[in-house]
Amino acid sequence: MQFDGADKTATAIVWFRSDLRLADNAALWAASEHASLVPVYVRALASQSRPLGGAGNWWLNGSLARLSESLSSLGSPLVLASGDPFLVLCTLADQTGASAVYWNRRHDPEHMEADALVKSRLIESGLVVRSFPGQLLHEPTRLKTGSGGSYRVYTPFWRALEAQGYPPPPLPAPAKATAPKAELLSEALADWALHPTRPDWSNGLSATWTPGEAGAQSRLASFVLTGIRNYAEGRDVPSVENTSRLSPHLAHGEITPRQILHALAAAQTEGSERDRTVFRKEIGWREFSWHLLVNQPKLAQENHNPRFDTFPWRADDAALAAWQKGETGYPIVDAGMRQLWQTGWMHNRVRMIVASFLSKHLLIDWRQGEAWFWDTLVDADAASNPAGWQWVAGSGADAAPYFRIFNPVLQGEKFDPDGTYVRTFVPELSTMPASFIHKPWEAPDKILIASGTRLGKTYPNPIVQHRAARDRALSAYSKIKDAA
Repeated sequence: MQFDGADKTATAIVWFRSDLRLADNAALWAASEHASLVPVYVRALASQSRPLGGAGNWWLNGSLARLSESLSSLGSPLVLASGDPFLVLCTLADQTGASAVYWNRRHDPEHMEADALVKSRLIESGLVVRSFPGQLLHEPTRLKTGSGGSYRVYTPFWRALEAQGYPPPPLPAPAKATAPKAELLSEALADWALHPTRPDWSNGLSATWTPGEAGAQSRLASFVLTGIRNYAEGRDVPSVENTSRLSPHLAHGEITPRQILHALAAAQTEGSERDRTVFRKEIGWREFSWHLLVNQPKLAQENHNPRFDTFPWRADDAALAAWQKGETGYPIVDAGMRQLWQTGWMHNRVRMIVASFLSKHLLIDWRQGEAWFWDTLVDADAASNPAGWQWVAGSGADAAPYFRIFNPVLQGEKFDPDGTYVRTFVPELSTMPASFIHKPWEAPDKILIASGTRLGKTYPNPIVQHRAARDRALSAYSKIKDAA
């Protein structure tokens, strides 16, 4: 495959951002047609965009390390630089004689605005600038409703996305790359201090994840061969491996949606057609979240549904801290919050449960939960994180009705019936019988004694009672409903 306009006698710069991979990387593929290329990742110190949280930085550290190794093997080492991207790119162009800068497009509005400015300044400086799609199946600014607007409801969006047909095959990784003759200095990744120290809280993350493109492909292969079977039902059971766990790899651009869909299509014997369709719709929801963000840039700060602008949220630091620590007294909620802290990830069904608990049982603003997830999730991205929180809170697109309030006991009993998930992350309840593991406060004294459970001591009592919390939430909802 050849991209028109490549000057095979010149040097090109490839600006890596949220596309930390070699394969299916249109910008890298196009740049590899030049005589030499300079891959660079810029840490923009003065960026206006939302900085990564602690877990995201941990992942970025591993992903950049793997990308650097891959590019060195290809023949052109990765340059790490800090500062204003325009100045960094201009300096590299001066040092190497580069005539062009290539990148893959980003879609969060702040980065879109910044990229447009960098592009215009680079062109004014005499450089050729080319950008490419690749992070999504669709370009959010181009997919429109019949009336020319943006989609605000998922189902018609999904139909429109499906109507575009199957995505083209992924691009291969370039076979080789040539570094320019100029000696380039790169900052040391360790100096960026992305890996936590004092203390290093990342042991659980390291035991769970393998950042990088190879880790993404390994995770995809495993899912296609085993996880897709019974996905339609099994994806809701947090104790089984029926989710892809590809979300952090997608968030950092180590793999693309079309790579995933083509791998799934190539394994037609694995899983049922329903399993594959349900999984494709999960990819579609991610696409929808980005569509929402592009058309509502303040999705993480403002309610999608303005009715919620007057919602009577409560300020309760003690309750928020109990939720963050996994000490609410509701085992399925606490298991999810502890899984998040230990591994940087949480099962999707449990994400809905814990988000519902915070925003509805505790009446704490969804934005506080979204901010906690942003800091602690390895897969936090600018679109899916706020879109998911708003969906659960009731303020978002296609939102679950506010009056649909998850009962954490019934949710636990339905999706973790034998308590395997709770026992894994709430070990103080590991010997509690399944009949009481989701409601230990109802266990007879002899059961509590036999299981070594001392409510209020070894495991907390519920910080709110479900019925009272539900009534309070419905009362709060009625206030904005009546005012509508």
